[in-house]
Amino acid sequence: MAIAIDFGTSNTVIAKFDPDTQTTEIVKLTNISQKTNLNPELIPSLIYVKNAQNNDLLIGQTVRDQGLDIDNNQRFFNNFKRGIGSNIQGFLPDLDSKNITFEQVGEWFLSGVLKELSEKPDSLIITVPVDSFESYRNWLTDVCQKWEIEQVRIIDEPTAAALGYETENDDFILVIDFGGGTIDFSLVQLELGKSKQAQGFILKWGEKVLGKSSAQKNKVAKVIAKAGMNLGGADLDNWLMDYFHREKDIAKSSLISRLVEKIKIKLSQEETAEEIYFNDRTLETYELSLDRKTFEQILTENQFFTQLDSLINNLLQQAQRNGVVKENIEKVLLVGGSSQIPALQTWLQQYFNPEKIKCDRPFSAIAMGALKIEEGLQVKDFLYHSYGIRYWNRRKNRHDWHTIIPSGQPYPMTNPIPLYLGASVENQPNIELIIGELGQETTSTEVYFDGDRIVTKQVTNGNTTVQPLNDKEGGRNIAPLNPVGMPGSDRIKVSFIVDEQCTLKITVEDLLTNETLLENYTVAQLR
Repeated sequence: MAIAIDFGTSNTVIAKFDPDTQTTEIVKLTNISQKTNLNPELIPSLIYVKNAQNNDLLIGQTVRDQGLDIDNNQRFFNNFKRGIGSNIQGFLPDLDSKNITFEQVGEWFLSGVLKELSEKPDSLIITVPVDSFESYRNWLTDVCQKWEIEQVRIIDEPTAAALGYETENDDFILVIDFGGGTIDFSLVQLELGKSKQAQGFILKWGEKVLGKSSAQKNKVAKVIAKAGMNLGGADLDNWLMDYFHREKDIAKSSLISRLVEKIKIKLSQEETAEEIYFNDRTLETYELSLDRKTFEQILTENQFFTQLDSLINNLLQQAQRNGVVKENIEKVLLVGGSSQIPALQTWLQQYFNPEKIKCDRPFSAIAMGALKIEEGLQVKDFLYHSYGIRYWNRRKNRHDWHTIIPSGQPYPMTNPIPLYLGASVENQPNIELIIGELGQETTSTEVYFDGDRIVTKQVTNGNTTVQPLNDKEGGRNIAPLNPVGMPGSDRIKVSFIVDEQCTLKITVEDLLTNETLLENYTVAQLR
């Protein structure tokens, strides 16, 4: 059995593929899924730690059913996906004499979901946000390896969504995935029947063995352009909570967060929404109401539409460099719970004809689309981030980064990119090189706590967000020099290449001795 997991900040969805019947379906896990008739396939991404030492946990709807998602309790975690790979771990509590990290909470949740399955899968496809750094993907890979599943693959959420909408008669498709933690734009070209050569499965490990669907090998989904940021439904909830705190003097709490989330959801269906809560123990009463016009004003005040404009302009510029213009886009597909917000759909109509915009599979499209890979559909992809080396910028008197492999680079690369380096001081015994993954320039994402809330904020600072890939003991030293190096001439040649498994590798040659110091050395597993 093959399964696909759409692990979301707010909700998680699972789909499965039966190789015998060649059918796919959404998996409803009775114990942890929502109990309502509306979207019963959703598993709330919640966890409550009863005992950290023996992994005694509650996950999903069970946490909500027992009322453990309301009290400000250190044992309750939501929105934890946003903290994975971030630098805010020190804010988390120690539970039962055990140090807690967001990575640990995420592993507990995903492992708990898998335990609820009726049978162990032999193949797993898991989706990730388009803007995720390698630290998140590497964490995910490590977790998957612990499950001892034969084969695990990773695919971008927007690409999976395009496949899940079954838009096989269209060519260029724009997917907007607006979930609880991120918003991702991805322009995908479905090349059905145009290629019989496998190109660019997004694999982490394992060899793909096609079953009865081998006739579908010629289906290819090609990613033309993509852009994303850490802005999700949880941020909108925080803005609403700030509004009620400022305008109605209502104290911020996890309870108010739940109420404003319900209001936000109702406003997708109604012009006005109201939530009333009465605590029969404390006799406290909360009455919150909001209309769509005020909600849109709150979005405007928080630069929501400005950030959307920036994202889509970025994407359209990428597309144009690849020979695709806006008029070529035949469908705009919306996925994720937050994509149902009317203000978002109205904003989209500034760019696209309303008939092109579809939003009828907001929760199931990603997981179902990911399973298309299991059916033999192939995905051609490119590197979303740039990769470069750290150097000392004399003019700015600080370390800076020089791009070696630009974003948009297709892989596998046919020709290595060379870099020549020399010694900087006399009698230099070795040459160190720090290689980093470069994020978007001019903006960075700050992740911090506001009370018990995890908040992300886009900050413009003129710098580049970087995640070093080899900045650790034993990883920086790429070239021991014998004889020692002297300034004035190039001493080593470093060749960079990304292979078909999306692995960044370097080969290092000593130009003085003609010796190969490193050959196809793996620096990091990339996107």
